Amino acid sequence: MSDLKFEDCLTRLEQIVSALEGGNLPLEESLKVFEEGITLARHCARYLDAAERRIEVLVKDESGATATRPFVFEGEDEA
Repeated sequence: MSDLKFEDCLTRLEQIVSALEGGNLPLEESLKVFEEGITLARHCARYLDAAERRIEVLVKDESGATATRPFVFEGEDEA
């Protein structure tokens, strides 16, 4: 699972949602793909958490030295 790309997981999740929404799967198959979807969703969440931790912006402090700080989206309060 850890070698799956985020985009591949997302594509598979979309397929699972479509299949479940279609309502044509037998119950056992629905449970199987639902479990797969939960696993993929958790993998995507971990991937996004890791990506968020990696996003940093180089900035200069008052003395001119460079430092790093977490990236903050425009309109978000820095906590």
